[in-house]
Amino acid sequence: MQARHSVGLDVGEQAPDFTLPDHRGGKVTLSSHRGQASVLLHFFPFAFTNVCTQEWRSIRDIREELDLSGAVLLGISCDSPYALADFAERAGIQHDLLSDFWPHGRVSREYGLFLEDKGFALRGSYLIDIDGRIAWSAITGPAQDRTIADYVHALRTLQAGQ
Repeated sequence: MQARHSVGLDVGEQAPDFTLPDHRGGKVTLSSHRGQASVLLHFFPFAFTNVCTQEWRSIRDIREELDLSGAVLLGISCDSPYALADFAERAGIQHDLLSDFWPHGRVSREYGLFLEDKGFALRGSYLIDIDGRIAWSAITGPAQDRTIADYVHALRTLQAGQ
């Protein structure tokens, strides 16, 4: 089920740990979920773009599936925390949005998604299992939205295997 791509990290790899500021003024550390919950990382290029906004609307539609799976959803972009706070409010996003603004794109680079010539990340999704390993990934170009049905399938597959 893994999407074919030439960038990013591979299924089975240990997910690189990070701590990033969130849009609410706090900080989120990936490894704080290890042993407790799987994590769905949702990298997106920029807040307020049409494709990003549509993807977040689609994610709202699978909220029940996310809740049932027990997975934590973390959105990550190179926007500032202030821009992400405004985006979350306007788009009605309830999940944590994390800022990879400074050092610019550091986490996106660690996940193999940062476009150096553009200054932002590809649309990349990683489902991290409870042990901190990548269980599934999907990566698309900046203007191509991801298939939300693939998220549901990945969540169900991970849940069935645990």
